[in-house]
Amino acid sequence: MLLSLRDVTKTYPGAEAPVLSRISLDLQAGEMLALTGESGSGKSTLLHLTGGLDTADTGVVAIDGIDLTPLDEPGRAALRRGTVGVIFQQFNLIPSLTVAANIAFQARLAGRHDPGLAQRLAARLGLNDHLAKYPEQLSGGQQQRVAIARTLAPQPKLVLADEPTGNLDEATADTVFALMCELVAETGAGLILVTHSERLAARLGRRLLLHAGQLT
Repeated sequence: MLLSLRDVTKTYPGAEAPVLSRISLDLQAGEMLALTGESGSGKSTLLHLTGGLDTADTGVVAIDGIDLTPLDEPGRAALRRGTVGVIFQQFNLIPSLTVAANIAFQARLAGRHDPGLAQRLAARLGLNDHLAKYPEQLSGGQQQRVAIARTLAPQPKLVLADEPTGNLDEATADTVFALMCELVAETGAGLILVTHSERLAARLGRRLLLHAGQLT
């Protein structure tokens, strides 16, 4: 089992009810899951707990057999560098680095930089002509392609995508989404996609709805 959540609960200070209530979820390696739900339903919170960006109040979050619960922030950061890749809606590229350096950045941190793989990812994502450019010189669609390449370059086992095409027009979103899914499938990684788009959610093999802090 690549990912296992058991009875995960999360409540924020001042909230009247838990954002997440006894969530349990399994994801196999290579499986692609769409997580949908209205705004404020806890989708991003669940993704953040899964990626070790936040901690659960109760329950177990285990990735590739490693329980995140006892890990401190450096421990969770190490797991993110090598095992979990996160693609955000806001591209989060480093403005002072070129496209090539942005793609290599995460892989270098993880000690897994493979120049050949980085080159292949850039080619597949149509970035070969932009490797010497800086993020501000790219369109939104191009920036998101760089973010996808950066996430996949360390070859993570689990990819978490939080509204990865939310800032793109529909045509560009469809193209970028298809490329992302194709590349993730080729690596054998698992994928959890948080999205408001019914169109994109329908294209994945499995779908869950988060409502009132619970999965259905």
